[in-house]
Amino acid sequence: MATDEEKKRIFKIIGKNIQKARKQNNWSQEKFAEQMNVSWSYVSKIEAGILNISIGKLVDIARVLNTNLQNILEVKG
Repeated sequence: MATDEEKKRIFKIIGKNIQKARKQNNWSQEKFAEQMNVSWSYVSKIEAGILNISIGKLVDIARVLNTNLQNILEVKG
């Protein structure tokens, strides 16, 4: 079972993957939030790895960012 520290590290990596995909679309956090129909602060917390978001929300994020779930969830090391 993953420790809390391992989980935090993984959430941060996923957040960075989302941020990278967002930037590849040349979108601000505000534009991405608008596309997701969520608040800017929600996007900010996801990208910072603060929120533990559901698989369903990750699927939505991948779809909106025109990427696949594997790219969002890729954790190396």
